[in-house]
Amino acid sequence: MSSSPLASVLFVCVHNAGRSQMAAGFLSHLAGDRVEVRSAGSVPGDRVNPAAVEAMREVGIDISAATPKVLTTEAVQASDYVITMGCGDACPVFPGKKYLDWALEDPAGKGVEAVRPIRDEIQKRIEELIAEIDAGHGD
Repeated sequence: MSSSPLASVLFVCVHNAGRSQMAAGFLSHLAGDRVEVRSAGSVPGDRVNPAAVEAMREVGIDISAATPKVLTTEAVQASDYVITMGCGDACPVFPGKKYLDWALEDPAGKGVEAVRPIRDEIQKRIEELIAEIDAGHGD
Protein backbone atom coordinates (compact mmCIF):
# COMPACT_ATOMS: atom_id res chain seq x y z
CA MET A 1 0.00 0.00 0.00
CA SER A 2 1.34 3.41 -0.90
CA SER A 3 1.87 5.91 1.87
CA SER A 4 0.81 8.91 -0.17
CA PRO A 5 -2.41 10.61 0.99
CA LEU A 6 -5.70 9.79 -0.72
CA ALA A 7 -6.48 13.47 -1.15
CA SER A 8 -5.35 16.93 -0.20
CA VAL A 9 -7.81 19.33 1.40
CA LEU A 10 -7.48 23.10 1.86
CA PHE A 11 -9.79 24.93 4.26
CA VAL A 12 -10.17 28.66 3.69
CA CYS A 13 -11.85 31.36 5.74
CA VAL A 14 -11.13 35.06 6.00
CA HIS A 15 -8.94 35.14 9.12
CA ASN A 16 -7.83 31.46 9.25
CA ALA A 17 -8.40 31.74 12.99
CA GLY A 18 -11.58 29.78 13.73
CA ARG A 19 -13.63 27.70 11.33
CA SER A 20 -10.83 26.64 8.99
CA GLN A 21 -8.52 25.81 11.91
CA MET A 22 -11.20 23.70 13.61
CA ALA A 23 -11.93 21.92 10.32
CA ALA A 24 -8.23 21.23 9.73
CA GLY A 25 -7.92 19.96 13.31
CA PHE A 26 -10.82 17.54 12.89
CA LEU A 27 -9.65 16.28 9.51
CA SER A 28 -6.08 15.66 10.71
CA HIS A 29 -7.39 13.95 13.84
CA LEU A 30 -10.02 11.77 12.14
CA ALA A 31 -8.28 10.92 8.86
CA GLY A 32 -4.70 10.78 10.12
CA ASP A 33 -2.15 10.68 7.31
CA ARG A 34 -4.71 9.41 4.78
CA VAL A 35 -5.50 13.02 3.91
CA GLU A 36 -3.14 15.97 3.53
CA VAL A 37 -4.58 18.98 5.35
CA ARG A 38 -3.96 22.69 4.81
CA SER A 39 -5.74 25.81 6.00
CA ALA A 40 -5.35 29.47 5.10
CA GLY A 41 -7.09 32.83 5.21
CA SER A 42 -7.58 35.63 2.70
CA VAL A 43 -6.79 38.13 5.48
CA PRO A 44 -5.15 36.02 8.22
CA GLY A 45 -5.52 37.07 11.87
CA ASP A 46 -2.65 37.30 14.37
CA ARG A 47 -3.61 34.13 16.23
CA VAL A 48 -6.12 31.33 16.37
CA ASN A 49 -9.35 32.27 18.18
CA PRO A 50 -8.91 31.18 21.84
CA ALA A 51 -12.57 30.08 22.00
CA ALA A 52 -11.96 27.80 18.99
CA VAL A 53 -8.86 26.35 20.69
CA GLU A 54 -10.87 25.73 23.88
CA ALA A 55 -13.85 24.20 22.01
CA MET A 56 -11.50 21.79 20.22
CA ARG A 57 -9.65 20.95 23.46
CA GLU A 58 -13.02 19.84 24.88
CA VAL A 59 -13.21 17.13 22.20
CA GLY A 60 -9.58 16.09 22.67
CA ILE A 61 -8.00 17.93 19.72
CA ASP A 62 -5.19 20.42 20.33
CA ILE A 63 -4.99 23.24 17.76
CA SER A 64 -3.18 25.63 20.11
CA ALA A 65 0.03 25.46 18.07
CA ALA A 66 -1.73 26.37 14.81
CA THR A 67 -1.06 29.78 13.32
CA PRO A 68 -3.10 31.68 10.72
CA LYS A 69 -1.52 31.52 7.26
CA VAL A 70 -2.12 33.62 4.19
CA LEU A 71 -3.93 31.98 1.29
CA THR A 72 -1.65 31.38 -1.70
CA THR A 73 -2.48 30.23 -5.21
CA GLU A 74 0.12 27.46 -4.67
CA ALA A 75 -1.89 26.07 -1.75
CA VAL A 76 -5.02 25.99 -3.91
CA GLN A 77 -3.18 24.38 -6.84
CA ALA A 78 -1.73 21.69 -4.54
CA SER A 79 -5.14 20.70 -3.14
CA ASP A 80 -7.80 18.33 -4.47
CA TYR A 81 -10.57 19.81 -2.35
CA VAL A 82 -10.90 23.51 -1.57
CA ILE A 83 -13.45 24.17 1.16
CA THR A 84 -14.36 27.80 1.69
CA MET A 85 -16.12 29.16 4.74
CA GLY A 86 -17.38 32.61 3.97
CA CYS A 87 -14.39 34.05 2.13
CA GLY A 88 -16.51 35.02 -0.87
CA ASP A 89 -14.60 36.02 -3.97
CA ALA A 90 -11.21 36.10 -2.23
CA CYS A 91 -10.59 32.45 -3.10
CA PRO A 92 -8.85 31.78 -6.41
CA VAL A 93 -10.58 29.17 -8.56
CA PHE A 94 -8.67 26.61 -10.62
CA PRO A 95 -10.09 23.96 -12.93
CA GLY A 96 -9.99 20.35 -11.75
CA LYS A 97 -10.47 21.09 -8.06
CA LYS A 98 -13.52 20.18 -6.03
CA TYR A 99 -14.90 23.34 -4.44
CA LEU A 100 -17.26 23.20 -1.48
CA ASP A 101 -18.62 26.24 0.31
CA TRP A 102 -19.62 25.59 3.90
CA ALA A 103 -21.88 28.32 5.24
CA LEU A 104 -20.82 28.33 8.88
CA GLU A 105 -21.31 31.03 11.46
CA ASP A 106 -18.13 33.01 12.14
CA PRO A 107 -16.91 32.28 15.69
CA ALA A 108 -14.86 35.52 15.84
CA GLY A 109 -15.51 37.44 19.02
CA LYS A 110 -17.75 34.74 20.48
CA GLY A 111 -17.25 32.76 23.67
CA VAL A 112 -16.71 29.01 23.80
CA GLU A 113 -20.46 28.39 24.42
CA ALA A 114 -21.25 29.98 21.04
CA VAL A 115 -18.37 28.17 19.32
CA ARG A 116 -19.43 24.66 20.40
CA PRO A 117 -22.37 24.32 17.95
CA ILE A 118 -20.13 25.60 15.11
CA ARG A 119 -17.49 23.04 16.12
CA ASP A 120 -20.07 20.25 16.15
CA GLU A 121 -21.37 21.21 12.70
CA ILE A 122 -17.79 21.24 11.37
CA GLN A 123 -17.16 17.77 12.84
CA LYS A 124 -20.28 16.40 11.11
CA ARG A 125 -19.20 17.87 7.76
CA ILE A 126 -15.64 16.55 8.17
CA GLU A 127 -16.96 13.04 8.83
CA GLU A 128 -19.06 13.28 5.64
CA LEU A 129 -16.03 14.57 3.70
CA ILE A 130 -13.83 11.68 4.90
CA ALA A 131 -16.55 9.22 3.85
CA GLU A 132 -16.65 10.85 0.40
CA ILE A 133 -12.86 10.77 0.03
CA ASP A 134 -12.73 7.12 1.15
CA ALA A 135 -15.60 6.17 -1.19
CA GLY A 136 -13.80 7.83 -4.10
CA HIS A 137 -10.62 5.82 -3.54
CA GLY A 138 -11.79 2.38 -2.46
CA ASP A 139 -9.34 0.58 -0.21
